[in-house]
Amino acid sequence: MGKSWGFYGRAHEIAEIRGVLDRGAWFFCAITGRRRIGKTALINQALATDQLREYLYVQIPDSDEHGVLQAFREAMTSYGWPEEAATEVRSFVHMARAIRQLCERGWIVVIDEFQYFHRRQLAPFQSFLQAEVDKLRDTNRGGIFVLGSIQTEMTAILENRNAPLYSRVSANVRVNHWDFETLFEVFSSYGIDNASQQLFMWSLLEGVPKFYRDAFDANVLMPMDDYRRETLRRLFFDGVSPLRDEADTWFLRELQGRNETVLKTIALLGPCSNAQLAEAFQRSGGDLAPKLGQYLKVLSERYGLIERQLPIFGKKEDRKGRYVMTDNFLTSWLGGLSRQVAASRMMPVDRPLAAASDALATVEGFAFEKMIRLLTEESSRKGLGDFALTDFVRGYWNSADIEIDLVAVNEIDRVIRFGSCKRSEAKHDTDSFDGHVARFLATKDGRRFTGWVVEKALYSPAFSSDNRRCLESVGYVCRDLHDFRNLLFPKKG
Repeated sequence: MGKSWGFYGRAHEIAEIRGVLDRGAWFFCAITGRRRIGKTALINQALATDQLREYLYVQIPDSDEHGVLQAFREAMTSYGWPEEAATEVRSFVHMARAIRQLCERGWIVVIDEFQYFHRRQLAPFQSFLQAEVDKLRDTNRGGIFVLGSIQTEMTAILENRNAPLYSRVSANVRVNHWDFETLFEVFSSYGIDNASQQLFMWSLLEGVPKFYRDAFDANVLMPMDDYRRETLRRLFFDGVSPLRDEADTWFLRELQGRNETVLKTIALLGPCSNAQLAEAFQRSGGDLAPKLGQYLKVLSERYGLIERQLPIFGKKEDRKGRYVMTDNFLTSWLGGLSRQVAASRMMPVDRPLAAASDALATVEGFAFEKMIRLLTEESSRKGLGDFALTDFVRGYWNSADIEIDLVAVNEIDRVIRFGSCKRSEAKHDTDSFDGHVARFLATKDGRRFTGWVVEKALYSPAFSSDNRRCLESVGYVCRDLHDFRNLLFPKKG
């Protein structure tokens, strides 16, 4: 079992950053990704082995010009610059000029939380930086990395045609969740072979590296018999739990007011339509309904915390779309944890802890379906597994008598795979599943797959050998997390 925390995955992203560094020319590179996804750790890892260049890292505070300048001056002195040089940075003009001078000396400047320069009180810095960037564009020393966690604000700063820094970026690196190959490496490193425990942790933490580091520090990244209770208690319910205030501090704080109210309502209702949301607000006596579309657009396009699902084969303008949350951590927090963590401040912890565990069972069911879709995509993308995926039939079933968890399509070989996802292998009902598939294939949309090879797959965290043998003998494909681990991380599988 691993005894210390390491740096996992990110080989592709590090290669991209190393490619930028090794071009032999000045650069302006944007690194984007959601909060806690590991952007800072990534850039530090990529620069750690570079002995030829020096770098300065500054994290921009959510403050005014004075606060930003103070942070920059402190960064200069902490990286070895004399106090008198730092005191000369008295305005955004001087700060931009200092960045240029650092680059001219061959330094790499890393500016974290760059999206804050989209705020009105900090926006003038964009023009001052643009003037200095234009002087550096044809030089061959140094470079600038800007890191940001809100994609739309980074886009507004760097890609809007009217923005001062438009077309100045020379490279982009997008940092997403850990892939499952990395996750299986982490689970293997810390001895977590129980597939149900792997699912539970992923349904809470998804692929966010910082959260797994928190789990390691809280001593829950290990095999445990009572893993549900102990993971929740140590991460959320103890007084020093690392994730107890995470949502309010780093996510919901930026939403402010009614955007947060809309998000919480979606979490409580589950997948819901615009009309269902409006009805919920009208019942509560709120006045959100008239501007609901505006709030939904902000949560979807600016923050990426929700998405609009269409009915199967529905068109973009279909009015029957419904909204779902996209982030596992926030879904778990708002859907099952926040109220119980608050209650634990007023009563013995056992009761709210048990209630949170029960509530998360429903969240975990939806998370497992999402997990299987992502595992299927990754396996196919890496040329592994037994299904060459070209697309999923996406959306939700707008029919009472058809419900299929996964429909995977291989257009090239004309193969369609229908999947049923159950957290318990005993819950699979093959007669019911066969009926749903048959009813779909008899519809107008389903008839387009006439003549295709039809596969029926059953997915659970784990299958017993006897049950798998029985189901496969009558034509079903059985896949569990052990199968995917053996495909994606075979060294430890």
